[in-house]
Amino acid sequence: MKAEELKEILRLHKLWIDGDLSGSRANLSGAYLYCANLSGANLYRADLSGANLSDANLYRANPSGANLSDANLRGAYLYCANLSGANLSGASLSGANLRGANLSNANLRGASLSNANLSGAYLYCANLRNASGNMRQIKTISLETYHVTYTKDIIQIGCENHSIEEWRLFSDERIIKMDGKRALSFWRKHKDFIFSAIELSPAES
Repeated sequence: MKAEELKEILRLHKLWIDGDLSGSRANLSGAYLYCANLSGANLYRADLSGANLSDANLYRANPSGANLSDANLRGAYLYCANLSGANLSGASLSGANLRGANLSNANLRGASLSNANLSGAYLYCANLRNASGNMRQIKTISLETYHVTYTKDIIQIGCENHSIEEWRLFSDERIIKMDGKRALSFWRKHKDFIFSAIELSPAES
């Protein structure tokens, strides 16, 4: 896709987000955006299904950076894309190829990652709260009170995201600071089960 054409689509999409009737929702389904620089783009609710975004820069360094919340990225090709810090909350990434993608500090809260390829993806400090994992690199456990998500390195319970080893060492006092006695009651009841599940079915790299 030519840079001028992409720029115009993004301009009209911004108008659509702002409620301007002259704008239109971005339809980039199947678009070839290899190595595209979208670090400053607002792609909220945009249709990027099946798009080729391999090696694209979707880095979000500040509030004015890339926003992909509620975007349709089903089947998108995001091989080695830079999504560090990107807002992907509520995004549909089902069947997307995220192999080798940088998702460090990305907001994946409530995102759908079923059947996504996350092999080699970098997920350090990603927010996985209420995300549905692909059950390979990101696995989920449905328990009362809190949604538990884990990768090979981290466990996210509710809004608390820490390394697996940090969770093992947390004292009762530290757990209480997270969400009071409710958190402690949950942790005492489910701690052994969570670690057993991780040992029996560890997340892949």
